[in-house]
Amino acid sequence: MTVAIEMGQTSAGAPAALDLEELLATRLLVQGNSGSGKSHLLRRLLEQSAPWVQQTIIDPEGDFVSLGERYGHLVIDAEDHTERGLQAAGERARIHRVSTVLNLEGLDAENQMRRAAAFLGGLFEVARDHWYPMLVVVDEAQLFAPAAAGEVSDEARKLSLGAMTNLMCRGRKRGLAGIIATQRLAKLAKNVAAEASNFLMGRTFLDIDMARAADLLGMERRQAEAFRELERGHFMALGPALSRRPLSMRIGSTETSPRNGTPRLMPLPEATLEDARAIILAAPPPETVRPQRRPSPDLLDQLMAAKAAPLDIRPEPTEPQPSAEDLAERRERMDRILRAILAEPDAGFRVIGVLYQEFVVRCRIEGLASVVPDLSEFRRMLTRARAGVGSDMAEDDAWRDVSVRASLLPEDMQGVFMMIARAAKEGWPCPSDAAIARAYGSHSLRRARRLLDYIEEQGLIVCQIDGVGRRTVTLVELAWATAPGDPNAGEEEPGSSAA
Repeated sequence: MTVAIEMGQTSAGAPAALDLEELLATRLLVQGNSGSGKSHLLRRLLEQSAPWVQQTIIDPEGDFVSLGERYGHLVIDAEDHTERGLQAAGERARIHRVSTVLNLEGLDAENQMRRAAAFLGGLFEVARDHWYPMLVVVDEAQLFAPAAAGEVSDEARKLSLGAMTNLMCRGRKRGLAGIIATQRLAKLAKNVAAEASNFLMGRTFLDIDMARAADLLGMERRQAEAFRELERGHFMALGPALSRRPLSMRIGSTETSPRNGTPRLMPLPEATLEDARAIILAAPPPETVRPQRRPSPDLLDQLMAAKAAPLDIRPEPTEPQPSAEDLAERRERMDRILRAILAEPDAGFRVIGVLYQEFVVRCRIEGLASVVPDLSEFRRMLTRARAGVGSDMAEDDAWRDVSVRASLLPEDMQGVFMMIARAAKEGWPCPSDAAIARAYGSHSLRRARRLLDYIEEQGLIVCQIDGVGRRTVTLVELAWATAPGDPNAGEEEPGSSAA
């Protein structure tokens, strides 16, 4: 059954339809200067297709959060979550077929790129069983797939551009239909724009953008001047999901509206000049002196500083200290609670806040409410537990060296490094890709391999593959090495039976 959604009317007054099934296979590029009605077009498309297909919107300005109330989209405020959390959210949204709006409002350009890349990566890397059809709308796409380097770091740009390239070039086989909108075609990476087969071109004024729009629509250069004359909400359409020939259409109305509408003229408030002077030229508030950031030390300095620093700094106790036996018994009980939580089938893929809540409840049941660690300490406990390292092992001098080295990695990778270190210390086979992915909280075996590559690039491990495809990992400086292990084995961690 063909699903045609009505986008508005043609210049002749006939309904202007978009073939949704064809769009899923061919992708869409929308271009228009600020004020051309580009966001209104996206909103119309999303509202009309919401009953038929799962959607996600990468929203840099928070324009589309109003879809949540009317159409049930889950609004995710990106500044409240880490990149790792957003990657997991992308995977879970895909698995459970929940439409989402990733609200990037309030973040600077670099963090917008990093968080959008993480979320798109989660959508893209989900297992084949969950490749359901999905519209992925990216507003202001030139921010996430820039044609040239800008003020952001090269790393952020590469992450974002890679995610956008995956969406547009490789997303179709995974059920992802990219819909990208931009104010400036000239600022959008060509390899991203070139993958779209459907085009909706709105009002534009710069010659370079008009020329690219005319080329994409197969129009002659002299016809490009027509883009200057388009009214707000009018677009030229072309593509298998729209029309086989360039077609002028006017976008219809929408049921929702952005939070911040078009500014309206309004009279200035009445105030005397003296009142205005007192308000505008009042003494500024006292400046907050920010401590200067020190330059990051090199790898050796970080290792030495971390090793020399106290491992745990706590305020002076106001109550008598418990005995060493009591402390050991409490740690063992909390370790046992944490192991029980992690033994549940889905524990490796649940967010840390949920795990912490369950841990607190179980500690209260066990009578340990007065010694429950805070969230930051729980993170460290969770990292050790996922690696199979108990509190007793963590006190070992050799293992402290491992903890120092792990601290050089991002927090979400430290558990993977510790798991490998434990296998190397005990002489167990190298963990499989599935075990590494689970320790990281992912289903993606490809991501597990990338994690090993990253840790190796930091100079912490050396990976080797023997003639039969088994992997050995050696820890630099410590000279611990795992036994050869099959990367394609199941999720069971090596040595688990011995543990």
